[in-house]
Amino acid sequence: MLVRLRRGYGNLVTSGGQLILLLIGLKTESSLGMFVCVALMAPISLVAWISAWRRARAIADTPTSRVASAAQGYTELIGSGKPLAGAPLMSPLSHVPCLWFRYTVERKDNENKWVQEDKGESDASFILVDDTGECVIDPEGAEMLITKKDSWIQGDRRYTEWLLIERQKIYALGQFATRGSVDLDLNLVEDVKLLLAEWKTRTAELLERFDLDKNGQLDLKEWELARAQAKREVATNHRELRASSELHVMHLPEDGRLYLISDLDPGKLTTKYRWWSWFHIIIFFGALIALPILWRMESF
Repeated sequence: MLVRLRRGYGNLVTSGGQLILLLIGLKTESSLGMFVCVALMAPISLVAWISAWRRARAIADTPTSRVASAAQGYTELIGSGKPLAGAPLMSPLSHVPCLWFRYTVERKDNENKWVQEDKGESDASFILVDDTGECVIDPEGAEMLITKKDSWIQGDRRYTEWLLIERQKIYALGQFATRGSVDLDLNLVEDVKLLLAEWKTRTAELLERFDLDKNGQLDLKEWELARAQAKREVATNHRELRASSELHVMHLPEDGRLYLISDLDPGKLTTKYRWWSWFHIIIFFGALIALPILWRMESF
């Protein structure tokens, strides 16, 4: 629940929610309706301004570290991405190999308006690599500010997808920790299930590997063969992880500080949040100026 609130709060900071309220006020065609909407805009703008400014300061004030020499705690890393254990995710809409995805599916209703029908977001970890080492990035709870976006329409549905792909530049700001191999909590059974579930999303590849009689489906014997292969691959991955002397991980800070993953560099991110902070504070003062004027109009 807290993760959803945090992500929704981040969306508020980077959205034009105040403008939506303004449009609602205009649609009411009454000074009272406009007064209520402007009264709501003021506190929202103030909170959004504080949040955007804090984000800008967090990015600007945290120096970039190298994976191998990063201090334990709140850290900023920049590198390129690669999938964990060499097996990338498959985006559910475009079926493109990726490190992370978010998608929405909308359909046109009877009023010819787009209505959200489905949405989703991956939470699988991936690896950030720089010239000194590798760090596992856990996206759970992170604000994902990803610019790679594709949208297309098929029939009465509109599909939108945001992707973070392999070898793409990644900026990550969050809690950095180094764990020894003895600290790893690896579950062979669960990881085999996850790998098999991922293989099922790539039906053609699964059949090519394990459909021995080429009848277009896997019988019990062929499925057991696939399961055994998945178990071998997961066991190999676990051995490699345990053989490593240490494992670097970045995750959501427990103290509530910003956890941000983006494909933008920190300079552009800082500028982006500073512009948003100016936008929100201007709206805040504009709302304060407009409130007494609207109140007097309503009184008359």
